Amino acid sequence: MIASPTPFNIDDTARAWVEHGKFVIEGAPNGRLKGLTFAVKDVFDVGGYRSGFGNPTWLETHQPATLTSPVVQSLLGAGATLCGKVKTAEMTYSLNGDNFHDGTPINTKAPSCVPGGSSSGSAAAVAAGSVDFALGTDTGGSVRVPASYCGVWGLRTTHGAIPVAGVIPIQPSFDTVGWLASDPDVFERVGEVLLPATQHRLDRVIHFDALWQLADDDLRPGLKQIEQRLAAHLNQSPTIIELLPTNQTLEHWRAPYHVASAHESWLTHGQWIEQHQPTLAPAIAARFKYAAGVTAQQDIAAKAKLATIRTRIQDLIAHDGVVVLPSSASTAPALTADPDTVDDVRMRTMRITCVAGIGGLVQISIPMQTPQGKPYGVSLLGPAGSGLALLRLAKTLAQMP
Repeated sequence: MIASPTPFNIDDTARAWVEHGKFVIEGAPNGRLKGLTFAVKDVFDVGGYRSGFGNPTWLETHQPATLTSPVVQSLLGAGATLCGKVKTAEMTYSLNGDNFHDGTPINTKAPSCVPGGSSSGSAAAVAAGSVDFALGTDTGGSVRVPASYCGVWGLRTTHGAIPVAGVIPIQPSFDTVGWLASDPDVFERVGEVLLPATQHRLDRVIHFDALWQLADDDLRPGLKQIEQRLAAHLNQSPTIIELLPTNQTLEHWRAPYHVASAHESWLTHGQWIEQHQPTLAPAIAARFKYAAGVTAQQDIAAKAKLATIRTRIQDLIAHDGVVVLPSSASTAPALTADPDTVDDVRMRTMRITCVAGIGGLVQISIPMQTPQGKPYGVSLLGPAGSGLALLRLAKTLAQMP
């Protein structure tokens, strides 16, 4: 792998790039992605370059990577040109997308609003047209939410479908690799390189009303439109299924997810935090403080609940079900939104996004717009391993009249 002699001259309108990530590596001379450019979230290893993980102390205390992440290498081998590293929310622990240290990328589709996180730079760079696509990671919504806020396509892959080697983890039981693109054809071409071409007959439309109830009213028309197109395409009316057992809400699912995922984040990074005492943004510091206090017993209890929930989700969707759901609970909050508003949106969104996370399932965000022109996402949720089939189905629905 040889760095291109071409200077880094990307139009960073969105202020998406980190300073240490401004480099270019040419892809293979031939391949399915020849002619396309991409950026990677600042958590992917690229040989000879450092990752900052959204925190300056992390950047200072880690050496340049000696190898390149396999997923990045696959894209280079397919002919795509890597245009450096873009910003992430600090230690990938935020859905809002702001960064206390590196600055917040500009959401060019809604400039007065946040870009969403934690794959904030990936979404912002794609939305601005600076690159054709960008790699991100999605643990609790970190591709789906910025895709929704910035009005681009976004994919959370099935857990384990794409290797996470050479990617900084946060919560390994839930971490996945995903990508974002503005053009659905580019989005699909990347999927053809990274996803296995498995056979999935997706022919059952499932409606989970509990997920729709968490979304703001201005998202409902798009949800209805995509569900109606899906029903027409499959020639089948939606089957209304109670997602939740009696007397439960989605908070009963988010809560054990929160406990178990927080515990993993501390197991993964607690020692480094205690050793180096990094300066963390207040919200990120609060999350790690909570994570440090989760006991092994609490983690065991939470994971037992999650095992039951996971079985329920997977049984309901089975091998052929498709669910239409909000990618986020609202359009992007304003940059000036007060903390209570931000937290309300975050909590409602996590109740939606945790379903795919707990189930280990694939979810694709389709870009939509409110009548006022503000971007948001409507998602398709499908069975584990159905990524390429679900992607092509989403593309078909987006192009229907």
